[in-house]
Amino acid sequence: MRVLGIDPGTIRMGYGVLDADPQPRADDYGVIALAKKMPLEQRLYQLHTHILNLIHVFNPDVIAVEEPFVGRGDRQFIGPAIAVGQAQAVVFIGAASQAIPLFRYTPAQIKLCVADYGTATKVQMQQTIAATLGLKEIPESDAADALGIGLCHLIQIQADMALERRISPGNER
Repeated sequence: MRVLGIDPGTIRMGYGVLDADPQPRADDYGVIALAKKMPLEQRLYQLHTHILNLIHVFNPDVIAVEEPFVGRGDRQFIGPAIAVGQAQAVVFIGAASQAIPLFRYTPAQIKLCVADYGTATKVQMQQTIAATLGLKEIPESDAADALGIGLCHLIQIQADMALERRISPGNER
C-alpha cells in the first residue's frame, strides 16, 4: 500500500510518500513552500496543482491528511485553522478528482499512533519518525508531520487487519 500523507497549510504544505513493504518506508518527502505575499487564491491554485502532480508521480492508493486543530476558547487559532481548512479542501478536491480514498486524522491521533504518546512534542515526533523509517536525517517539521500522518494511517490499517483476523469467523475461541 502506498500512502500520500499531507500536512496542510496555505504557505507551507508538508508531504510524505510511504510504502508498506512490509515495513513502512519513506519513498519521498518534502515541503511545498509558497510566498506569503502571494494572493490566497493563487496559493490555493498552486497547492492544487502540486497535489495533482504528487498524485500523478507517486500514484498513491490512499491519501491521509491531518485535521486542523483549534484551541479551546482561544480566538488566535481561528484564522490559522481556517487557512489550514482551505488547504485541506484543496487536498480533498485533488483526492476526489482522482478517485483516491481519503482518511483524516487529528494531531492527537497521529501522536498517539506514531509516538505512543498523545502529547508528544514536535521534536519527539521528528525523532520517532526518523528512527521508525530509518531516515539518515531528521526531516524538517512540516515534512515530518506529513510522514507521521502517513505512518499513522499504515499503523491504523495494520491494527484494523489484526483486529479483523481476531474476530473473523473461524477464529472464535
